[in-house]
Amino acid sequence: MTRLIELSDVRKLYDGGAKHPALNGVSLGVERGEFLAVMGPSGSGKSTLLNLVAGLDRPTSGRVLVNGRDLGRAGEAELARYRRSGVGFVFQFFNLLGSLSVLENVMVAAQLAGSGTAAARQRARELLAQLGITDQAARYPARLSGGQQQRVAIARALVNRPLMLLADEPTGALDSRSGEQVMELLVELNSSGQTVLLVTHDAKLAARYAGRVVSLVDGRVADDVVLQASTASPAEVVRVRVEEVAG
Repeated sequence: MTRLIELSDVRKLYDGGAKHPALNGVSLGVERGEFLAVMGPSGSGKSTLLNLVAGLDRPTSGRVLVNGRDLGRAGEAELARYRRSGVGFVFQFFNLLGSLSVLENVMVAAQLAGSGTAAARQRARELLAQLGITDQAARYPARLSGGQQQRVAIARALVNRPLMLLADEPTGALDSRSGEQVMELLVELNSSGQTVLLVTHDAKLAARYAGRVVSLVDGRVADDVVLQASTASPAEVVRVRVEEVAG
């Protein structure tokens, strides 16, 4: 695998937060095709990290490189293009457009990126078939279960063939079974080569499905754990040495 995301000594301060930066010297690499879960308590910096990788925010200092692009130095137009085609977003509350059908919800992301109607429709239908919801294409989000809505949201996130899929608490609004199905779907997508960066507060969910788990505490990397498949048990945890985290 090759490195897709590289954070180097990244600090992020918000107004009035000089004493408590949201991120405080984070260095982290993510390989292309990796399934990484970032977890930590509220206020640990995990959402800030996701926003920086998504190009929604800029670091106060340090570098955020994605596929060789320095997001902190990119102009607004370049960042907008990057967000449209380089990043697929999956949110806790789906963020589907209630006035559009399932098919139209998926198509609209492709059309906003410049795809023609016919090409967007074909790509959307391919994804609905891949995710097992072709029969829901003409329905509206309000008529779907939570799990079905999240599948539509994932299809929308994938429509422009992004470099990576960023999932922010994607199971938070789902019951346990629907949540498991969504996570199994993310694993399936990852196994086909899709890079997945998941933010979650659920340690059990992260350990069960991700290939690697990074824990943030007070804006710093506190732990970095690689999970390797094992024939003896569901997963064998291999501790990866983390350089000293200043207290």
